[in-house]
Amino acid sequence: MNLVYGINDKPKFPQLLLFAFQQVLAILAATIAVPAIIGNGMSQSAALFGAGMGTLIYQLFTRFKSPVYLGSSFAFLGSMSAAFAGAASGAAGHTGLMIGAAFAGLVYVIIALVIKFVGVNWIEKLMPPAVIGPTVAIIGLSLAGNAISDLSKGKVMSEITTLVVQDGQLAEKVELVPVCNPYVALICGLITLFAVILFSVYGKRMMKLIPFVLGILVGYSACAIFTVIGLVTDNPALQILDFSVFRNMDIFAIPDFSFLKIAEGIRDIDGAFLATLAVAYIPVAFVVFAEHIADHKNLSSVIGQDLLKDPGLHCTLLGDGVGSMVGALFGGCPNTTYGESVGCVAITRNASVVTITTAAIMCIVISFFGPFVTFLASIPNCVMGGVCVALYGFIAVSGLKMVQKVDLGQSKNLFVVSVILIAGIGKMSISFGKVELTSIACALILGIVTNILVSKAKEN
Repeated sequence: MNLVYGINDKPKFPQLLLFAFQQVLAILAATIAVPAIIGNGMSQSAALFGAGMGTLIYQLFTRFKSPVYLGSSFAFLGSMSAAFAGAASGAAGHTGLMIGAAFAGLVYVIIALVIKFVGVNWIEKLMPPAVIGPTVAIIGLSLAGNAISDLSKGKVMSEITTLVVQDGQLAEKVELVPVCNPYVALICGLITLFAVILFSVYGKRMMKLIPFVLGILVGYSACAIFTVIGLVTDNPALQILDFSVFRNMDIFAIPDFSFLKIAEGIRDIDGAFLATLAVAYIPVAFVVFAEHIADHKNLSSVIGQDLLKDPGLHCTLLGDGVGSMVGALFGGCPNTTYGESVGCVAITRNASVVTITTAAIMCIVISFFGPFVTFLASIPNCVMGGVCVALYGFIAVSGLKMVQKVDLGQSKNLFVVSVILIAGIGKMSISFGKVELTSIACALILGIVTNILVSKAKEN
């Protein structure tokens, strides 16, 4: 491919800002979706800041030779949920996010050191496409229920008090539930989904680049129309958006960084919780490691330069791992290389690393802009649900694409893929007291063991 801007090229300043903003738009929807889905007080603006900082760290480790942007990783959604589920307090959950990201980042660092001195042949033997492909697929499939559940939820909430039996006595339980009719929210969620599809399939070049952002805007507009009608007619069933969040909005605001909760949360960290974090994050790190290789191979073909040789796989892994730790320190979300960013480079033929670096700085600056951050926080669940139907599907399909390269006519490959898919979709999990091996971790480990077991077999 003939590049308009090569890796070392520097576009003129006005063009540079435009190209950088285009990269921001490409990674924006997915980056802010992860903290929105996890909830528990996670900050979307802090996730943006963390993604920008993580990308800058990645560029330093790769000596500004790789035009890749890092953003919040969807692969770790289950791990992040496990961090909050196993925490003794909300602050401990946020501290757990950073510790878990450190576990995942250390996996990258260790693999990078091994690759530096041993090479890469052992990786293919331990985790061939027959193992990685179905594992990536079940990451998307395991999240499908979350997307469908969000499709029927809005942002305007009301308190409902119910009586429950607790310790043999009746107690009041207060829950926040959406006031809107779930079918109204579903309509807005489906409008979002179809908008994403139409922009991606029929849109012009720029529209094809940012279908998720445009889909969110269309879905948000639909929610606003229903909400205004509901307010005018005094009909709560149509009220999806919570306009009250804009009343006391600051023009500039410091993001709610995750590291600010360390002092409070560290007191509730114990050995069992650390073990829970380790088994929740480390196995997924190996899966994301495979995606890292795939993204860099894809980008190498686009720019006509083998990034696995220069700057080298060990450098890209170190940048990704340390960048992910830094991103989680600020925003709680482990980072990963983004296919949307690679696609942006391919479509625009702009591989300038300066563009990526400027985009990272833009995300850091935007995270302090109050109106933008408030808008992100006001996006209804049903809109994000519509986006996530497509996003989770993309994760599953990317895994299935890897499986396409596997010869399923061979029994040994068929058994490996089958075992992983059934263990993952069936939500196989193993608990050791408070420590739980998630379904993805179980599926990956079972797949690796099965692959080792049958690897010596010869097909007739």
